[in-house]
Amino acid sequence: PRVPELRSARSWHGAMESARRRLRQFDIGDRFSGLPLPRAAVLLPLMVRAGRLHLLLTVRSLQLRRSPGEVCFPGGKREDTDRDDIDTALREAKEEVGLQPEKVEVICRLMPGIDKMNNLVTPVVGFIEETFQVTPNPDEVSEVFVVPLEYFVKPLDYKTFSYKTSSGYSTRVHCFTYHDQEHKKSFKIWGLTAHFAVFLALVIFGERPTFEVDYDLDNLFSSSENYFTNLYASIHERKKSNL
Repeated sequence: PRVPELRSARSWHGAMESARRRLRQFDIGDRFSGLPLPRAAVLLPLMVRAGRLHLLLTVRSLQLRRSPGEVCFPGGKREDTDRDDIDTALREAKEEVGLQPEKVEVICRLMPGIDKMNNLVTPVVGFIEETFQVTPNPDEVSEVFVVPLEYFVKPLDYKTFSYKTSSGYSTRVHCFTYHDQEHKKSFKIWGLTAHFAVFLALVIFGERPTFEVDYDLDNLFSSSENYFTNLYASIHERKKSNL
């Protein structure tokens, strides 16, 4: 009776390896560390549940001044003591949900985004154990939940709208509603958080989503870099040649 279990563990191990391999191909390292923007980082914590990859997300406390009650990844602004974006993401995850840095297998840093405050936000991808016991800091986080990563390429409840940045650059905003059986409630995931989740799912699964995205899926790395440089150029209204 143990054999199917062993086989699923083996195929699961293969899936993890393939995810690691694909993610490392998209690692940007310190590529954008010279850009003159204030820096922030978020942790995209991946875990395996019932043989499927899941992503851990948080709901911002209602007491917070900025974006109260919104869904986001653990993360925040860089502090002087942080060596790099990975340090920032791990420190914030520890402060917000009690995740010890040594319990995270950091895989890569993906293409950054730019938030409403014009911070350069770098997503750091890491694997965590399914057994991780969340201890949310109530000052910062009101809830923690997980979503199957596949939901960000094959959602059941999705809409999109276009958004113009203050500099007039037009971009597509993804908006997912996830109906969580465990919490018996629905969570709305949109904006930069959804942008990062979609990109992560595209990288790992390598398949076309059921909705439109702003990338050439056959050249995901270069088109995601173009997307970012256009966004950056629009914010700075500089010519790309200055980048």
